[in-house]
Amino acid sequence: MPGSHRILSGQNILVTGASGGIGSAIVERLAGEGARPIIQYGRDRAGAEELLARIQGHGWIVQADLSDAEGAFRLWRDAAERCGRIHGLVNNAGIRTEISIEAEPDVWQAAWRKEFQVNFFAAADLCKEALRHFKAHGGGTIINMASRAGQRGYAADAMPYGATKAALINLTKSIARSFGPDGIVAVAIAPGWVQTEMAEDFISKFGKQAAVADIPIGEMALPTEIAELVSFVLRPSQRSLNGATLDVNGGSYIR
Repeated sequence: MPGSHRILSGQNILVTGASGGIGSAIVERLAGEGARPIIQYGRDRAGAEELLARIQGHGWIVQADLSDAEGAFRLWRDAAERCGRIHGLVNNAGIRTEISIEAEPDVWQAAWRKEFQVNFFAAADLCKEALRHFKAHGGGTIINMASRAGQRGYAADAMPYGATKAALINLTKSIARSFGPDGIVAVAIAPGWVQTEMAEDFISKFGKQAAVADIPIGEMALPTEIAELVSFVLRPSQRSLNGATLDVNGGSYIR
């Protein structure tokens, strides 16, 4: 495993969407650097158990449905009961749905509500609980997994996704400005295309060239690249990253 210095030793880190491609890479990286990940999953218990086994059981599994309005609060409570002190939160869970402007109003509204619930409201709820916990225990780090889409806009049939990620970036900035004096660091990570199941679905429909056409380096990011950056942000030495949005898009969006 990476991270021979185990620089995150002693940290308990809650990772949402942990059984997915990026989430599992994050969990393995954090464990390799000495942290004990709290693995949140929604439905894939088998995947979560396999992931825990891959990190030799040095963590915890917590089930939570983040599409439920109370899901995030239950998740934080259950996670805190398992490990006591939580040192970091990685809001990685997210969904992307397609909805046309030609959709019926009730279908259109349902799609937007569901995407905001999972991608933003659940993350905001977890941030609320994390902030209270961190203020009471001497600080902590929040990483919100945003997207290139939250900065440059997104496709016509997936506008809710870009909107949720833009909101997540703004939330991160507000937390950084408001709670830095409490020893709390908040950072957004904004990937472009990452080689995950979502990307593979797109490639199967439109081909790889359609996905990488506007990426100057010609390749998508690997989940392990995102995981390495997450572990770096969580280092106690990186407090000055507070408020940053870190782009991981191969040069396809440059601010």
